[in-house]
Amino acid sequence: MTTRRSFLAALASGSSAFYAACHDTTGVQTQDFTRLRFSAKQPTQNGPTGGDVLTGAGNRRASLRVPPTYRSSAPAPLVIAFHGAGGRGTDWMGPYATRTDNAGMILLAPDSLGGTWDAIGGDFGADVTFINAVIDQVFDRYAVDAQRIALLGFSDGASYALSLGLANGDNAHQIVAHSPGFALDVPRHGHPAFFISHGTSDPVLPIDQASRAIVPVLRELGDTVEYVEFDGGHQVPAAIGDLAVAWLAARFSS
Repeated sequence: MTTRRSFLAALASGSSAFYAACHDTTGVQTQDFTRLRFSAKQPTQNGPTGGDVLTGAGNRRASLRVPPTYRSSAPAPLVIAFHGAGGRGTDWMGPYATRTDNAGMILLAPDSLGGTWDAIGGDFGADVTFINAVIDQVFDRYAVDAQRIALLGFSDGASYALSLGLANGDNAHQIVAHSPGFALDVPRHGHPAFFISHGTSDPVLPIDQASRAIVPVLRELGDTVEYVEFDGGHQVPAAIGDLAVAWLAARFSS
């Protein structure tokens, strides 16, 4: 598996490795641990609106926010959000949850097992297993529109969202990446649309070696990319969060 450092170096030296990572390999018969499980079905339970916590093996946690407008008769969009290194799913339960509430979207924000996501410097595995388990719980409790699913992340979580987005674009059709560093070498499925934002003064993941290298390659491969640069550092300003959720809402309604 490509490491963070080597992948950033590949991006900076001409993007050839990123092209290979993004190239469509649908149909290649290899064991694939990158796939998320979206099993559309009628819910068997009646979950509450508002905030909740889902748990998995080892008492791992995922934060959940269901908008007050949710009705089981009208399947809702689902946004799965990945925190940055050292964070937790609760990081998304403030202003971002207010935005998704207002847009009528269910927001699911799992915790990573370690200090960051499994494939950031390692391999896909335990985190994907847990993410699939809590996705199953959401589908058991709520009516979810399986055609309106998005992945979203910040920093390491944005790199994770990009990587899983490339691997699951046939099911998760929208990907939001706030200040990503890279995307991993994964078997690609589908062509999702991307919203990518990055601060021009980011000291953690410098923009020239990150989003300014990623975005042109995605576009070269024919992907739709909404790209926004802003004056600032390694953060998600309120205006950028507003733009991202508005972009999702527009995509979900099209």
